[in-house]
Amino acid sequence: MKTEVKALVIGGGAVGTSIAYHLARAGWQDVMLLERDELTSGSTWHAAGLLPLFNMSFATTHIHKYSVDFYKTLEAETGLNAGFAVVGNLRLAQTRARMDEYMLYASTAETCGVDYTWMTPDEIKARWPLINTEDLQGAIYHETDGYINPADVTQAMAKGARQRGVMIERKWQADAFHWTGDAWEVTCTKMVEKGGNLVPSDEQIVITAEHVVTASGNHAQTTAAKLGIKIPAVPVEHQFIVMDKDPALVDFRAKGGPEHPVIRDADAQSYVREERGGWILGVYEKTAPACFEYGVPDSFRADLFPLDLERIEDQYMAMIHRIPSCEESGLKDDYNGPICYTPDGNPLVGPAPGLRNMWLAEGFSFGITAAGGTGYYLAQTMVNGEAEIDMASLDPKRFSSNWMTTEFAARKNEEAYDHVYVLHHPDEERPAARPLRTSPAYDRQKARGAQFGWVNGWERPNYFGPLEASASFDHDARSFRRGGWWPYAVAEAKAIRESVGLIDATAFTKHMVKGPGATAFLDWFTCNTLPRVGRINLTYALTDHGTTRTEYTIQRVAEHEYYLISSGGWTEYDGDYLRKAAADKAPELGYIEIRDVTTQWGVFAIAGPKSRDVLNAVIRDADPATALSNKRFPWLSARRIELGMCPVNAIRVAYTGELGWELHHPIEMQNYLFDLLEKAGAPHGMKLVGARAQNWLRQEKSYRAFGHELGRDGTPIEADLPRFVDTHKDFRGKAAMLDTGIRMKCCTLLIDGPDDADPWGREALYAADGTRVGRLTSGGYSVVFGQSIGMGYVTPDQAVEGTRLQVKMFDRLWDAVVTCDSPYDPKNAALRKDATAPASGAAPAPRPEHETA
Repeated sequence: MKTEVKALVIGGGAVGTSIAYHLARAGWQDVMLLERDELTSGSTWHAAGLLPLFNMSFATTHIHKYSVDFYKTLEAETGLNAGFAVVGNLRLAQTRARMDEYMLYASTAETCGVDYTWMTPDEIKARWPLINTEDLQGAIYHETDGYINPADVTQAMAKGARQRGVMIERKWQADAFHWTGDAWEVTCTKMVEKGGNLVPSDEQIVITAEHVVTASGNHAQTTAAKLGIKIPAVPVEHQFIVMDKDPALVDFRAKGGPEHPVIRDADAQSYVREERGGWILGVYEKTAPACFEYGVPDSFRADLFPLDLERIEDQYMAMIHRIPSCEESGLKDDYNGPICYTPDGNPLVGPAPGLRNMWLAEGFSFGITAAGGTGYYLAQTMVNGEAEIDMASLDPKRFSSNWMTTEFAARKNEEAYDHVYVLHHPDEERPAARPLRTSPAYDRQKARGAQFGWVNGWERPNYFGPLEASASFDHDARSFRRGGWWPYAVAEAKAIRESVGLIDATAFTKHMVKGPGATAFLDWFTCNTLPRVGRINLTYALTDHGTTRTEYTIQRVAEHEYYLISSGGWTEYDGDYLRKAAADKAPELGYIEIRDVTTQWGVFAIAGPKSRDVLNAVIRDADPATALSNKRFPWLSARRIELGMCPVNAIRVAYTGELGWELHHPIEMQNYLFDLLEKAGAPHGMKLVGARAQNWLRQEKSYRAFGHELGRDGTPIEADLPRFVDTHKDFRGKAAMLDTGIRMKCCTLLIDGPDDADPWGREALYAADGTRVGRLTSGGYSVVFGQSIGMGYVTPDQAVEGTRLQVKMFDRLWDAVVTCDSPYDPKNAALRKDATAPASGAAPAPRPEHETA
């Protein structure tokens, strides 16, 4: 058994074997896979083997599509039949809202090259007469997917891996991990059978590996404990039953009827597929419990839990309604096994927080579907430095270990499980484990009608509605169209454009970077020129491939001291990259100190033509009349000021594109400052403003957002941000960025969409001739232009002001036009407004001639 390898993969399920296979296929030699028991002995063995292409995530859709395509090639390569039954997937809709969901998904699917077909109830009945269609609105059908035998596909990938030189060792358990500074030393113990259990023997070896990948499935909590990290991968019980033969089905097939597709009755929380003349029913019920929260017992191997039929009674009755002929079929077999989940249902794929060359592939609730694509894209990331798609939405660091606990993970994973078939509204807010992280002003804002969203554990106001829900307004009502919250967001956006609004931005990520090496480090780490002391700039940290890794606002506090502000949703993601890069450069540049100060500072953003008037009423200064003037406090500068008794680090910048300031304050003084500003703002009609209105306003200014327009699949140049890139200096990723050129280009569009809906930022874009040319990455409503607005990427020839495009919404193409960058106030007159300027807001930029004619 070899003891020195390039990469060691821990876990012999479908995910682990796929990773080993793809690492070898990508050219790495000396790849080894360890399995503590037998291949497929974890959740792989009791998986139902379904391969649904349907997924609302852009990255995960790519992963699923790769798997479906890849599995079809395995037999030709390995000689092993992977057991892929390409019967298709029929996803039924009982309501118009469900059809709206499918239409939003379908537009996303088009951007990923996933084919689909719409079917009416009559078309379904004509093709599969055993299905009761009387209460259906329709369905979406994928004819290229179906189901597969999990054990067969895993063994096929394992054989393919061996053929490419991968060493697969069974009955070896990874017990301890030690980083030497250059490689991992993994202590492994030989496992032996004893009384039906698998127990450690006295035989141990140490394997030295440059890279380690953990794909330990239900054992993820044990793995995390051995690594000294926290990850929210906790199993949940999943049940499915196998029924005896259905005579009507047997007769239908005997007469030449086709095998039924996998039938997903989402509104009944279940799926059904054929199994040897009978049916398999799988469910996602509301009361499935989490299990193995602190690790899998040694006695639990390829085992199952007792079936709980009472828990799935509703779904069973719904199946009889959908396929009446199965009513007399008896129960042949049952499965109730653990399947790992994460709080948002997406797996954890990427670098482990705080560790070098340690990669996680954990938390796969749809492991068979995702295994092939995960292996492919993770291997790209490990071998090439980046994958061809942005994998940030799957990064393990999206759940920060600073606040994430086992209890949180267990409760959110139970919720994710029972939300598999819940309508996935883009404006959905799931309630489990909330509120958890709250700013001090949370109760005050809630008392004023705040309806909160969830970002990195924080409660952040989405909008401010009526204090009490009524028959005409339900805060919990969601929609794929304009929800009940929409007019409140409109009023908030207008307040900032016309008067003044206050936004709680406490969730912003904040880091202090200082020390003798700080300036040289940040100059290399970011692509823009560093600001002078007392000033700020917007800049980007790039990957080695020249794509955008993180967006920062940098305030230079002193010669070698900086305050970095980034997205609130990516605190550990940003911090981990920053700390690792600084550690690499410190020996060359000198000492660099980095501190995460996110929870030390609260942030209020005040913006609008009257924002200076509000602050003037409470500022304490020797000359308060000029304290906030352009001369003393110019745009893109920062100053320490005092608002009443609260010391504030004020930054003159506004994500809304209006005159405004970010007020960074000691978080323990937040309620004092909130009350002070609220009172001072009352004479000016100041409104409290939530994230949804802010999102619309930033699109009117063409402000890119990380995770939307900015990510690891595009460069700042492709995002059309050359003004924030200083090509005269050397910085990380510069050469790769310049070599990449412009494959796609970001632009802003004004959209003549439906009267009752706006785009969500997932929609496909088409040229006038019907050619698909790109996709939206953001969407919403413009209060300035009185129509829908969006931002997205198109081929460079289409990213020209005045170009007419079309947006796919609700299975229709709607007219859109590429507008200028920053269509509202393109000269930034509002942002630069001095104390003596008129109080009214800047006028919107004129629309192109063909728009006003």
